[in-house]
Amino acid sequence: MSKEVSKVKAFIFDMDGTMIDSMPTHQFAWIEFARRHGIQMDVPEMMRRTTGRTGTECMGELFGRAMTDAEALLFVIEKEIIYRELYAPIFSEVKGFKAFMGKACAAGLAVGIGTAGDAANVAFALSHLRLDPEPSVVVRGDMGLAGKPEPAIFLEAAKRLGFAPSECVVFEDAPFGIEAARRAGMRAVALTTTHSKLELTGDHVIAAAPNYQVLMDEDFFKLLA
Repeated sequence: MSKEVSKVKAFIFDMDGTMIDSMPTHQFAWIEFARRHGIQMDVPEMMRRTTGRTGTECMGELFGRAMTDAEALLFVIEKEIIYRELYAPIFSEVKGFKAFMGKACAAGLAVGIGTAGDAANVAFALSHLRLDPEPSVVVRGDMGLAGKPEPAIFLEAAKRLGFAPSECVVFEDAPFGIEAARRAGMRAVALTTTHSKLELTGDHVIAAAPNYQVLMDEDFFKLLA
């Protein structure tokens, strides 16, 4: 399945498409947002250019012009309200996530979140997941850090967890996130919920699976011994 890994102290999880199976709904939310603003959008291209980037960065891409952070933030709030209204009735974790995270915590691993999502979306996800314990660190895209593929979000998560990048494993579903892990000096696990395994490759990628149940079935934790 993957390569043996040693000296792992912490897991850092992306959120959308990694913890929760939300990316199709984000796509529908972008379509509805663009419709409301009379914008013609190439949906696959938009998702390719923006998945993993912060909300304000995404708005610049969609509107194709420079805008102030304040203006972009108003658009982000509108789009994410659409997303949460669409996703709340169909909310679901990526299969096995809660069990996998529980197993990580039981094994003594530190757990954090490193997401381009904003505070409202993180609160929304955590309120539905009801994790016990919750991740000890959450680093978001609305905290003034550059979005992925820049490594800033993951590096800040590692810093707050108190571990070196080399001691952290990132879980990601998007090419920008996999690249951000590489730039951060971290190993990565690819969740193929949104992209194919071929799109999520790299020497630092130690495993790939469609969900966490498969990782557990394939004895992923034995790699960390």
